[in-house]
Amino acid sequence: MADAIAAADVGNPVRITNRGGRSPVLLLCDHASNHVPAGFGTLGLVREELHRHIAWDPGALGVAREMSRRLDAPLVESCISRLIVDCNRPLDAPDLVPHLSELTNIPGNTHLSETEITERVALAHAPYHAAIEALVASRIAAGIPPILVAIHTFTPVYRGKERPWHIGIIHDDDTRLAAPVIAGLQALPGLCVGINQPYSPADRVYYTLERHKRAHGLKAVMIEIRNDLVATEEDEKQWGKRLTRILGEIQGEVL
Repeated sequence: MADAIAAADVGNPVRITNRGGRSPVLLLCDHASNHVPAGFGTLGLVREELHRHIAWDPGALGVAREMSRRLDAPLVESCISRLIVDCNRPLDAPDLVPHLSELTNIPGNTHLSETEITERVALAHAPYHAAIEALVASRIAAGIPPILVAIHTFTPVYRGKERPWHIGIIHDDDTRLAAPVIAGLQALPGLCVGINQPYSPADRVYYTLERHKRAHGLKAVMIEIRNDLVATEEDEKQWGKRLTRILGEIQGEVL
């Protein structure tokens, strides 16, 4: 798995891969990177903590890139850690800039002023969503209304409680895309599929998709993969292949 701290483009908070891809699918990776810009140090954390799930979604970017390659689909990724600002949270969310992540205190995020929070939003949150908005608009103008697919990962254990799901599909009341994706996953032997597990839109984790789908009535789904299942590059490729196959099988129905 690539180390996003080393690999991140420090000059750009957002990266678009395969902008001109022919697929109607538009892949999003809100928590692609654990990069903390130099001016923030390590936010008071031991550097090793930045490799944990508190800083990013390990494995998500590798899966998304494999899907982008196989589908010929554009991919938008945030290049800055969610510990700086969480791009998948509304601006009024208490954890927009988390001072506690899971059970870990983030010293560099405590007692921030409104100005400091606004600066962090301008650094990463605003440009990420502006990039998505521009790409959505350009593809609609080209007659290719995008189908939004957000790729995330989750931990096998959260606050001492084991999570049995291998993959979770998160959706709101619009199931045009989620329903066939769920059916495709449930048809695979031995796979435990969570429906609005381990999160649901009620947990305010659906912000990116909600923001960009509603105005245009776009189909969307959020995919959460348990991160011990994408611990290697080969794992990432296999999950990317599996999800690409499912999207391909339902192409005539929803794509």
